[in-house]
Amino acid sequence: MSATAALAVFVVAFFFIATEKVDKVKVVLIAAGVLTVLGLTPGADVFFSEHDGIDWNVIFLLFGMMIIVGVIKGTGLFDYLAIWAAKRSKGRPYRLLVMLMLITAVASPFLDNVTTIMLVAPVTVVVCNRLRVPAAPYLIAEVLASNIGGAATLIGDPPNIIIGSRAGLTFNDFLVHMTPIVVIIFVAFVLLARVLFRKSFRYDERYAAEVMSLDERKAITDPALLVRCLVVLALVVLGFMLHSVLHFDPSIVALVGAGVMLLVSRVEVSDVLEEVEWSVLVFFMGLFVMVAALGHTGVIEKIGTWAADSVGDDHFAAATALLFGSAVLGAFFDNIPYAATMAPIVEGMAANAPDPTTAEALWWSFALGADFGGNGTAVAASANVVAIGIAAKTGHPISFWQFTRYGIVVTVFSTVMAWAYVALRYF
Repeated sequence: MSATAALAVFVVAFFFIATEKVDKVKVVLIAAGVLTVLGLTPGADVFFSEHDGIDWNVIFLLFGMMIIVGVIKGTGLFDYLAIWAAKRSKGRPYRLLVMLMLITAVASPFLDNVTTIMLVAPVTVVVCNRLRVPAAPYLIAEVLASNIGGAATLIGDPPNIIIGSRAGLTFNDFLVHMTPIVVIIFVAFVLLARVLFRKSFRYDERYAAEVMSLDERKAITDPALLVRCLVVLALVVLGFMLHSVLHFDPSIVALVGAGVMLLVSRVEVSDVLEEVEWSVLVFFMGLFVMVAALGHTGVIEKIGTWAADSVGDDHFAAATALLFGSAVLGAFFDNIPYAATMAPIVEGMAANAPDPTTAEALWWSFALGADFGGNGTAVAASANVVAIGIAAKTGHPISFWQFTRYGIVVTVFSTVMAWAYVALRYF
């Protein structure tokens, strides 16, 4: 009965988020409150357990990076990069889209997807404003590219960190098994983007010529401050890459980096705090509580157990179910708590595999499905929500369905390609 009630509240809340009839922050807060009053959440654990409630590592990672990006924004760096990218693309919309997607996809395997989007999205908005083209399609394409590119490494996408820890998979394991298919899918996505976003490719020689005449070097307002900020940013990136060696969570790295950034920049803290997307942080907190209720009442586990029982000893069917099932479920539930909830189930399935290769195939299927499922809807991954928040704040709002109609297409084609890869390589 409790599972049915939790699922009903989640479905109703998701309906209002999807239809945008009510502000999504209000929706998740009301839903989280209702679930708590009904006793369907794990009580105080929603505040103290990263697996059964709010994942503060994600919240503070976002908060720290928002401060870092806010300080860097004041140096004029984003204007510089915007002009540089526009000039290199000669103002051609599709060429610009490919450049921005490539930058995002290359950065995502080494930075958290959220961090990548927070660094690239402001650049995108500025350059699109310069060229008088809508920024929304470019931001959507970047998020999709980020979720694809982030699947390549252990640290590129949060579900990978969870899976790697549970399965004992190393950074090199992800490079060997995940990177090849990620590269193939990204190249296919670049070609597909030409069709998906074709209506947005408006070229105007006047605005292109205006951009070509600009000097990007003049956009830098404080060169000395920029140097200090870039040094701090480089150290933060290094911290992200070495966090498993240093035994610091990425959230700690981001918070320390934010503190150092404020120290070396000597900017007014109140000015920087205005750059923080507070509504995005609150939305995530409410969403985590909602998903915690599904985990606490056994909804997600029952679905996973049913899938495992359905395939029995057919391990290729198990891999297929994990891949497509994770892509579908990951499109509706944030893929971080989803991966944390499903990992023990996959561990049990892998333990019954006849050989190590088959066991790893199950883990890779799970990882690919969870990662690519993050493109399915506007709330499926952290990067999606952050990008939509930035778009709204900069005057380029992206609706739930505007994002989702592209995300579903990309999720389907990437998941099918991943399934073919798993079948050919492991079975």
